[in-house]
Amino acid sequence: MKVGTDGVLLGAWTPIAHNPYTILDIGAGTGLIALMLAQRSSAGQIDAIEIDGNAYEQCVENFEQSPWNDRLFCFHASLDDFMDELEDETYDLIVSNPPFYAENVPSGDAARDQARQLKSLPFEDLCEAASVLLSDNGILSVVIPYKEETRFLEIAAENELHPVKITRVTGTPNAEKKRSLLVVSRHRLDHYPVDQLVIEIERHQYTPDFTALVKEFYLKL
Repeated sequence: MKVGTDGVLLGAWTPIAHNPYTILDIGAGTGLIALMLAQRSSAGQIDAIEIDGNAYEQCVENFEQSPWNDRLFCFHASLDDFMDELEDETYDLIVSNPPFYAENVPSGDAARDQARQLKSLPFEDLCEAASVLLSDNGILSVVIPYKEETRFLEIAAENELHPVKITRVTGTPNAEKKRSLLVVSRHRLDHYPVDQLVIEIERHQYTPDFTALVKEFYLKL
């Protein structure tokens, strides 16, 4: 299955300086981000949730074939069902590249739109889950459309989660901001870093910042 730039960015960018022991990837897809965090960290328990059957099967296969298969486990469940099964479990790091559905951009196919909406992960659900599942010093790290940044942070604040770090992503130096990489936690900071990442100088000519961030995960870069 396709590997997207958003997932690679999140897996490489997500802070691990707090040495998370337990990690949860919500909406894991094929397991890319969980695998990247297994490579980057010494976390002993890395759980993943995936509701789509095909993606779940691919995720399990990828986990089993990886060098970190003893630390990785994927659950075929919705977020609600997963939380119903937990007993006082907390995570030091929660990551999500949430399936995103914009209601005001219909495809023209009602059935397809409904399927996309059902598979989407509302920010409200994600932030509410994080407010329950995060350990005291845990963080939630996400990649979302830049235009949704303010709304996401408002929803996070309603769940007593506050910004720790923000990086805004553009494809080229003069392009509009496309994505926001966000970290929130239970602790309110007076100051936190906000910066920008440019992916390419021009087509297939990657910036030094992007190359430095992701070079450990590409065979040719």
